[in-house]
Amino acid sequence: MSHVKLLSTDFDGTIVSRVSEPALDRDCMKLIRELQNAGAIWAINTGRSVDLLESGLTDFEFPMRPDFILTSERDVFRPGSNGEKWEAFGDWNERCAREHAELFSSAESVLAEVVDFVNQKTKARLIYETTEPIGLIATDEEEMNRITEFIAEAQTKQPKFNYQRNTVYLRFCHADYHKGAALAELARLIDIPRENIFAAGDHHNDVSMLDGSVAAMPACPSNAIDEVKDTVRNAKGFIAEREHGAGVYDALKHFLL
Repeated sequence: MSHVKLLSTDFDGTIVSRVSEPALDRDCMKLIRELQNAGAIWAINTGRSVDLLESGLTDFEFPMRPDFILTSERDVFRPGSNGEKWEAFGDWNERCAREHAELFSSAESVLAEVVDFVNQKTKARLIYETTEPIGLIATDEEEMNRITEFIAEAQTKQPKFNYQRNTVYLRFCHADYHKGAALAELARLIDIPRENIFAAGDHHNDVSMLDGSVAAMPACPSNAIDEVKDTVRNAKGFIAEREHGAGVYDALKHFLL
């Protein structure tokens, strides 16, 4: 097991099934715990916030805890040292927040175009933090495709203006900060090379950690979208025949053997 030193797994749709029972695959959880006991590091790499991830760990009754969490598709956290469950690891989160603030200040006109399009041409609902739009929820995947096509045109004026997408949910973001970048920063901080990193995901926002540039062992369960499967295939990774956690278990066994 020694060559798998860092596991980066998406949460919803990958190790957790929201559409079938049980939500957690027992064999997958057992294998991840065995890897942890053997010295491997497990990081959950998710679009959830810290609080939402904590509630998910509780709601789905996880039998063990991750060693690190990468949240909101960008932030890096380690276990807290002062009684807190999690704390920022290094200065990555601070740099990330600063560069996002600078981007949204310089991309106001682009963001305004996107907001106008969403309000006038779609039924999607914008999500605000205080008074600033931070994302949206589309009514269906087809509508989301129209919105992302419009963003692709608008972002030619500001290439660093980007988004992270998962089903009908979208978050505006800086192009340099995503799941792959967060995983690369964690690997740098704990000094684990690409060759020893396993990553698994199922949706658009997982592509950046599955293209082979950060993790040499990319994988996806059979319920992954076609874009993810193509990305994993091109990176010579493993596409499982089973869904969710069972597929992650099969992928881990493949690479461990």
